[in-house]
Amino acid sequence: MNESNSAVMSVTAACYDVFIDIDNSIYCSMYNQSQVMMKTLGSSSNMWIVAAGTGCVGSGSNQLNGSRGIHVDQDLNLYVADCGNNRVQKFLTLQIDAITIAGSSAPGTISLNCPSDVVLDGDGYLFIVDRNNHRIVGSSSNGYQCIIGCSGSGSTISQLSFPQSMAFDSYGNLYVTDSSNDRIQKFAIEKNDSGKRF
Repeated sequence: MNESNSAVMSVTAACYDVFIDIDNSIYCSMYNQSQVMMKTLGSSSNMWIVAAGTGCVGSGSNQLNGSRGIHVDQDLNLYVADCGNNRVQKFLTLQIDAITIAGSSAPGTISLNCPSDVVLDGDGYLFIVDRNNHRIVGSSSNGYQCIIGCSGSGSTISQLSFPQSMAFDSYGNLYVTDSSNDRIQKFAIEKNDSGKRF
């Protein structure tokens, strides 16, 4: 096997999370800068653009406070786990102002405490690592609810302790990095008779 390594994006701070969208653009979530940067991978230029955040910590619709996990959907909308503001922000394609879709500032959703990752499943449902609440939250046609770690922090098979990130496999199983328990947990999120996860 031949190895071929190259730097594809140089930014001004460490990336907390990375995501590649369907248009082959790479996104870097910079926690300490409270911004998300992006760059087209096929470009020979080292120029990147700001995809979200102003670089100044804040809670405005165009600001972030400790951006962590990111996800870009098929329509190129950007979802950001905005840890310091206890919310998940959705930046519509090419928009600088976001919509709060989960967290205490979004009426009718769920309270979050430092969300650290966000993922959309194949059906378009949103899953959130609610880090400091030691749980995974999921959306459905019935709104947001806790689906994993709902009994609080711990080390039993059904509990989490400061989870960080998550990913789905091709079968719909959810894998969660359970950082304080030094393990990766696998959860089978089953669908009900109507084809919905819960």
